[in-house]
Amino acid sequence: MSDDATAVRSREILERFEKLITILDASGSQYNTEKIRRAFEYASALHEGQFRDSGEPYISHPLAVAEIVAGLHLDTDSICAALLHDTVEDCADRTNLTELEKQFGKTVAMLVDGLTKIVALSVEDKEEEHIENLRKMLLAMSRDIRVIFIKLCDRLHNMRTLGAKPENKQRIIALETMQVYAPLAHRLGMQKVKQELENLGLLYLDPIGYREVRDDIEKKYGNHRDFIDSVRSFVDTKLTEYGIRFSLEGRIKTVYSIYKKMYTQNKSFDEIYDFYALRIIVETELECYTVLGIIHELFNSIPGRFKDYISTPKPNMYRSLHTTVIGRDGIPFEVQIRTREMHEIAEYGLAAHWKYKTGEQSGAELDKRLEWIAKLIETEDATRDPDEFLAALKTDVFHDETYVFTPKGDVIALPYGSTVIDFAYSIHSAVGNKMVGAKINGMIVPIDRVPQNGEIVEIITSSASKGPSRDWLNIVRTSEARTKIRAWFKKEKRAENIQVGRAAIETELRKSGRPFTDAQLNAVCEAVAGRNGFSNAEDMFNTIGYGGIPLTKLIAKLRDEFDRQVRPEEPEVPMTTEDVVTSKPKNIRTDSGVIVDGAAGCAVKFAKCCTPLPGDPIIGFITKGFGISVHKLDCPNVRNGLQVPERADRWVRVEWENASSAAAGVYESNIRIVASDSYTVIADITSALADMRVAILQINSMHRQDGTVSVSVKVACKNTDHFNSIVSRLRALRNVHTVSRGFSQ
Repeated sequence: MSDDATAVRSREILERFEKLITILDASGSQYNTEKIRRAFEYASALHEGQFRDSGEPYISHPLAVAEIVAGLHLDTDSICAALLHDTVEDCADRTNLTELEKQFGKTVAMLVDGLTKIVALSVEDKEEEHIENLRKMLLAMSRDIRVIFIKLCDRLHNMRTLGAKPENKQRIIALETMQVYAPLAHRLGMQKVKQELENLGLLYLDPIGYREVRDDIEKKYGNHRDFIDSVRSFVDTKLTEYGIRFSLEGRIKTVYSIYKKMYTQNKSFDEIYDFYALRIIVETELECYTVLGIIHELFNSIPGRFKDYISTPKPNMYRSLHTTVIGRDGIPFEVQIRTREMHEIAEYGLAAHWKYKTGEQSGAELDKRLEWIAKLIETEDATRDPDEFLAALKTDVFHDETYVFTPKGDVIALPYGSTVIDFAYSIHSAVGNKMVGAKINGMIVPIDRVPQNGEIVEIITSSASKGPSRDWLNIVRTSEARTKIRAWFKKEKRAENIQVGRAAIETELRKSGRPFTDAQLNAVCEAVAGRNGFSNAEDMFNTIGYGGIPLTKLIAKLRDEFDRQVRPEEPEVPMTTEDVVTSKPKNIRTDSGVIVDGAAGCAVKFAKCCTPLPGDPIIGFITKGFGISVHKLDCPNVRNGLQVPERADRWVRVEWENASSAAAGVYESNIRIVASDSYTVIADITSALADMRVAILQINSMHRQDGTVSVSVKVACKNTDHFNSIVSRLRALRNVHTVSRGFSQ
């Protein structure tokens, strides 16, 4: 860029700043414009010589963020922090937080620190470092809500200028905006910011869909260009006749709002009834209902399209009356009626209620409007699982709400899909812990029932209740309920938790073919517990037992420690299967129906990891003290074992004496079944096996997150043909999805 062009840009930036100062002076608020000017000059000097991807001087970005922050009517320190928010990160060699505190005060430095810690987020990447960034953002919000206000303004300007980024960066930033920042703006009630973020995000994520909806809007609006103006004029005349003080606004639904309804609700463009909207702003709440009556006198209302968010506000504080009516030529339009205070909250959300604007100091207790942040932080503290924290974030923050009533008429907002158990725990921990049943609209319902909007929910409690069931952890939807249930088990059922946790570890190790003694298991678990922040193995068992950490997060470490400490019964070996299989057999028979190469008189056992059957290609391994262990040729332990050259001489050729007959008796085999979760699935499976006269040696089932059930059955069968006939019969059962050989996962 030439010196002349740089000078022109610098002059334009200075003119913008002076215009901002003029606006602040004229606002009537007590802004310290001298402090804001010093912050601008300080940031300009630090960013000197830095440019954005668009080629503009970098200071243009902090200035734009400050302009948006000022538009939210935030205070002097917020505007200063907006101007300085990139200085510590981008100019670390010339300034730091200590210097900012010295120059502009502790509050500005704290806000800049909070903004600096909110680095790039990604809800698609579930690595712990990204979850940690989300946690830091929530912590910063809980300490001072201005941090997220400024961050949203920063993201808004970045989205407005996203076209200068490479296409892959555009999609990453847009996706992050749609999945984190737009929902946060919605949760904070900042509708203007939310809508612009959504529209810009859609533009980069689905430009074709964006253009299609935009063109449909242009076409429809072009056909009825004077519709809103004529409705406004008509309503204006009628309301004036009633002597009501009001203001009118007309609007067309945003591109993203229409896109979302069309693609998520499978609606056509013509089915969008609130394409046009008229907003009526009055002085008092009583006048809202008066105007509603007048509107319903003037126009025919559409049944089922009235919503009263004044008596039942949304969790983000939004209050308004919504009704949809039929206008001229049968064109439907939405009417929103609210007071000026409600309108300010609808536009600016929590920023309109922010305490610091009035000079009040924040107390030690979080404002009730920010309790959802505190609950999420509690969830993060209560679980070591980053995936669960992310799920809680999506459920509790980034999801629609359901509004239900208590028997006393109080409104409770629950994340969409919440059950009556979630409702009970949202009332109080004691209510949930003593819950024995529930009623909806006076009727007894199952405890996994999901209440709908407007229903009256009553929780039945009993002092004789033994507390929540562990199964509730698989039923509840909210992190709040899950955290409170776990807290109860952690406090009340330690001994039981230890048993459950230890048994779960034992089961998983045995499934992976790792038999052990009690002493070996204790040694392995103590080592893993110590390396993962537990004081001892019992604490680890307890945490697994009450659900504080899923076993899936530790099982790989337990297996590795087992393999390190306990000499594997079936070690890993060298050479290839071809080397063993093609060796000359000495045809030594055993009483197990297997012919062994070169191991006369030895005992034979069948490996638990692959449970070979007559008809399977097999191979043998000479164990120390346990005879020959027979594996399937394709067993993972065989493939891995062939990589250990020093044990090459312990692999021997084996073959079935008569693979097609039952001469050697019956053999154990494991069957894995995945089926729809129903009350009869276990009965259906056992009945089918009984009809075939197949002995069931062991059966286990596990509910999965996708709504199915995984069943592991150990059966006695004769050979591979017999096994295949069993599998065929099970596959024919109702509700069975898949049947395969091996253990359930």
